[in-house]
Amino acid sequence: MHIRRALFAALILTLVGVGTARADVIGYSGTTTGGPTFNRPLEDGSGLSAVGTAVPYNVFQFTVTVGGSHNFLSLPTTPGYDNFLILYQNAFNPASSLTNFLIADDDTGSVGFSAAFTWNLSAGTNYYLVTTGFNNVDFGGFTNSITGPTSAVPEPTTMLLLGTGLAGVAGRKLRRRRE
Repeated sequence: MHIRRALFAALILTLVGVGTARADVIGYSGTTTGGPTFNRPLEDGSGLSAVGTAVPYNVFQFTVTVGGSHNFLSLPTTPGYDNFLILYQNAFNPASSLTNFLIADDDTGSVGFSAAFTWNLSAGTNYYLVTTGFNNVDFGGFTNSITGPTSAVPEPTTMLLLGTGLAGVAGRKLRRRRE
């Protein structure tokens, strides 16, 4: 009877996903110094910038495994670098920087400190995160992070408990048949 309870508890814990939570977390560093240039979009995507007509950029292609709300953060690592962050879906073409535009951010909180936004992403879709500067003389190093929703992953001990319970039930049934 105790074996069945243990088996049932392990099975329920596994099915509801109690265990370690795993999130999509992507982190990387880079630089726009010496990079290719483009005429960046305005923050609201309504047109092209008049001060960022030839800003150096760095592009990062990625997909996520869990869809939902994702947080984006870009921190400049070069003093004085006023970074600007833009998200594109499916493709990024610097010659047509308004095409596939989703969202952008210039300054979160204060000028030159960071760029950040939240956006709903779909699993398996190609996205392009472009880090650039506010104007043509803004370039430098940065550290970016993309953090998404969690998905439940059973802990190894939960799986071990389930396996032990199944083996116990099988052993008990086998013993009853022999008696």
